[in-house]
Amino acid sequence: MTATERAPALAHIQSLPSWLLGRVAARGRSLVAEAFAAEGLRLQHHAVLAAVSEYGPVAQADVVRRLGFDAKDVVLLLNDLEKAGLAVRTPDPRDRRKNAVTATPAGERTLERCAELAEQANAALLAPLSAAEGRQLIELLTRVHEAR
Repeated sequence: MTATERAPALAHIQSLPSWLLGRVAARGRSLVAEAFAAEGLRLQHHAVLAAVSEYGPVAQADVVRRLGFDAKDVVLLLNDLEKAGLAVRTPDPRDRRKNAVTATPAGERTLERCAELAEQANAALLAPLSAAEGRQLIELLTRVHEAR
C-alpha cells in the first residue's frame, strides 16, 4: 500500500503491531487480575508474594529492588499480605534493625492457586487460537521480547 493508498488514520494505528500488542496485553492483564481478585489479591500482591516466596526470608528493601516497586507501596502490599496470613515479617537475623519477610504455608498455597488461575486466564486469552497457533504466538512473542 502506498502513502496515497494508506488506510484512514485510526485504522492505520489499530493495524500496527505495537497497538495490537498493547490491546492484547491489556486484555491479558485484565483476565489475570480478575482471576486473582477471586483470591483477594491484586497483581502487585501476587508479585510481592512471589518474590517473598522465591527469595525469602528476604529484606523488604530487597523486594523493592527486585520488583522495582516504590518502597511505600511494598510496605502497604506486605501489610495486606501479612493481614491475610500469606506472609510474615520477623527481625532479620543478619541485621535486627531490618525485617525479613517469609511466605507462610497459606501464602505458598495461594501462589499455587494463582499459578492455576493465571494458566486458566491465559487459556481464555488464547482461546481464539488453535493449540499450535498458541504455541507459535508464544514463540514469536518470545523472539520479539528477547531481541531487545
